[in-house]
Amino acid sequence: MTSRSAKRRSVLAAAAAVAAVTAAPSAVAHAAGPAGRRRPHRPEDGDLIDFHGWSSYRDWRNGEHAGTRVAYGRCPGLAFAEPAGTTEYHDPHTGRTAEWEYATWTSAPHTPAVPAAELVASWNAVTPEGTWLRVEMRGEYSDGCRTPWYTLGVWTAGDGEDVPRRTSVPGQGDGRSSIWTDTFAVGDTGSGLRLAAYRLRLTLCRAPGSRSVPVVRRLGAMLSDLPARFEVPAAEPGCARGIELDVPRYSQNVHEGRYPEFDGGGEAWCSPTSSQMIIEYWGHRPTPEDLAWVKPEYDDPQVCHAARMTFDYAYEGCGNWPFNAAYAATYHGLESVVTRCASLDDAERLVAAGIPLITSQSFTEDELDGAGYGTAGHLMTVIGFTEDGDVIANDPASEDNAAVRRVYPRRQFENIWLRTRRYNAEGEVRSGTGGVCYLYFPEHPSGAQRRVLRELGIR
Repeated sequence: MTSRSAKRRSVLAAAAAVAAVTAAPSAVAHAAGPAGRRRPHRPEDGDLIDFHGWSSYRDWRNGEHAGTRVAYGRCPGLAFAEPAGTTEYHDPHTGRTAEWEYATWTSAPHTPAVPAAELVASWNAVTPEGTWLRVEMRGEYSDGCRTPWYTLGVWTAGDGEDVPRRTSVPGQGDGRSSIWTDTFAVGDTGSGLRLAAYRLRLTLCRAPGSRSVPVVRRLGAMLSDLPARFEVPAAEPGCARGIELDVPRYSQNVHEGRYPEFDGGGEAWCSPTSSQMIIEYWGHRPTPEDLAWVKPEYDDPQVCHAARMTFDYAYEGCGNWPFNAAYAATYHGLESVVTRCASLDDAERLVAAGIPLITSQSFTEDELDGAGYGTAGHLMTVIGFTEDGDVIANDPASEDNAAVRRVYPRRQFENIWLRTRRYNAEGEVRSGTGGVCYLYFPEHPSGAQRRVLRELGIR
């Protein structure tokens, strides 16, 4: 079950995880937030994952502003205030060149809890008609040298003729690090080189003379330096035993062949199908107007819509991690991040608090009993755990909606999700995703939800 998109994600993961090929093994990683907000230290913690976010009034105020302002309210954001200048953007996917007003915000430097080999950013934004944004990062290596400013995404919520196409930017690198679709990766980590600090920059754009105001409500980056490992330590069943969240079930396979301009449904749509399940769990759906473009004979048109609104025109697929998270956050009252969990214990605590998660994994058919397929890259949703601690997943790689709910053996699922190295069906060494997940949660979470998110560095 390897689609064109899954193959591209496999290539991305392999390149982004090149650090793990040469890194020395170390203790099992446990999630850590930024300095001052890390979860309580335990002896076995590797502290190899760092998520840092910007979402508060103080966060936005402390950056460097050029034409931007803090948007006040219960959920502060960064808003376009006035043009800092104009710029031309040539859209490689439409061939159009247009002039845009722009305003920028640059974060203060952030030093992660551990020097890192990888970085994945994510953002939540409102982009009214005729507006878009660019997300960039610049890092400082552990030897004191700097990266160039890398583009992590050109993004807009829509795809009308008045805005550039949503896209990652291929071909970026300085000989020491590269951008692989949505992931910054140090090249030769065997040399000891790491990312020691970084800044993020937002550029908000609108048509000249426009009064539209794009707003970014959340920005974050997950950094990690996980060891090369084919197997991870087992976590005992915990607080989520016997809990199953009522998450809608959608099959990606029923959409096979639909909308080839958005990678053709079926195996290519695991990410947006998973996203749509969790979006609807939180009570959100596209409007009838949103779905008017979908052919009336197609069932579950909201899945088609999610594929269109997550499609990355450079990647030529719907598997861009931050684009999926950004799409989810276009629904009012919903927020999102891309991060890593360090153990199945993290997933259990999320589920116990009522937060399902979307997990990324690769495996051969004999590594996950009950799946009935192998994959070079696949997204599914973790919605609960049995009394014995096995994983209950809504797996979109199913023949129809009724078959989506699966129970997977705990130890098998744990390993295929959290490992950083694996063998493919031909016996070749490939990378694993190391616990990557999307988390979608309410703008105003419950106390229990807030606590577990904070333990993962998300505030």
